[in-house]
Amino acid sequence: MKHRLLPALAACATIAMSLTVSSTPASAAEPAASPSLSASSTLDFGCAAHGAHQLGCFGKLHARRASNGRLAPLTTPGPVGLGPADLQSAYRTGGLSASGRTVAIVDAQDDPNAEADLAVYRNAYGLPACTTANGCFHKVNQNGQAAPLPAADPGWAEEISLDLDMVSATCPSCHILLVEADSPNTDPLMTAVDTAAGTPGVVAISNSYGGAEDSTILAADTHLSHSNVAITASSGDSGYGVSWPASSQYVTAVGGTSLTRATNARGWTESTWSGAGSGCSAFEPKPGWQHDTGCANRTVADVSAVADPATGLGVYDTYNTCGTSFFCDFLISLGLVAGADGWVTVGGTSASSPIIASVYALAGNAVTYGSYPYTHTAGLFDVTTGNNGSCGGSYLCTAGPGYDGPTGLGTPNGTTGF
Repeated sequence: MKHRLLPALAACATIAMSLTVSSTPASAAEPAASPSLSASSTLDFGCAAHGAHQLGCFGKLHARRASNGRLAPLTTPGPVGLGPADLQSAYRTGGLSASGRTVAIVDAQDDPNAEADLAVYRNAYGLPACTTANGCFHKVNQNGQAAPLPAADPGWAEEISLDLDMVSATCPSCHILLVEADSPNTDPLMTAVDTAAGTPGVVAISNSYGGAEDSTILAADTHLSHSNVAITASSGDSGYGVSWPASSQYVTAVGGTSLTRATNARGWTESTWSGAGSGCSAFEPKPGWQHDTGCANRTVADVSAVADPATGLGVYDTYNTCGTSFFCDFLISLGLVAGADGWVTVGGTSASSPIIASVYALAGNAVTYGSYPYTHTAGLFDVTTGNNGSCGGSYLCTAGPGYDGPTGLGTPNGTTGF
């Protein structure tokens, strides 16, 4: 099968990576910007060419102008956005240990700087080193081998940096396996998922890409059905609407929220992120553990975590197509060169999927697809406000008490829901 998946942008005949970037240093991945970008401008980018039958990254990049009216350069002296302490505080995971369990990240193409950028991120936040040398980090191709690796791609590299950093932030004690598929086609990506699931120690696999449903997805579902391995998938960054593999009956579909500090007992408040995907699948049957009545088939999402770029997360990524000079940074800030060169603030359900996969790893429970949170709702913060589009006001696009499409059952309150 040659269906291509894109990081989390749901698009006609494409599957997109779920990555959204917002930063005081600006960044972009596709030539799509002009020098007159305003503070609210949004640049859509793909982690690979968006052609028919492609899966790709869910990505939007928000560029901000400096006070003098010029676009700010990409790099900053240190982390921006929410960091590990924020996530661990908001989701009550601080001080927990994964006891050596491994989270696998499946993406397409190679990020040549993955391990080096990960080291900078973890060092900046005082997290323990996670390297090939100490056995914490491993990067392999879709067949589980160290070489040959796929061709490098700046858009997918930014997605990879986000995924690795979110695992590190949520679960500093987790080991990380990065599996790089040869291309954003469905077959290579699903081969990578099978490789991850068959690797000893892997208890959770994150997939931050997706695309429009079609009649081929049910056959591809077999690659997502692995006993006692939690497989998460981003719900998308284009608002109300369903993408696959989030719609698969064998995954935990992860929606998105806006996360802000508050003076309440929790110290945080959350609402629906308007960009998160949700809805009723046209093809996937309803799993036995899902009981909402407004959709006869599989409903997206199951749970959620922070995804709004306006309340985004700090990520460190340096792989681009022009180098490290100030002129290169300027071209990146204009969207004329693909990639990044330092700290950026990132959002999208590309962030929420690896966060939830990491919570599964911290919990360490045997899971059957996405069923566990449905019988452990006390371990979730219910998200009751906001919407992600127009669906006649139903729960499929409107948050409310209990289950709803955009945020599912809610966000982690410790690990007991996972």
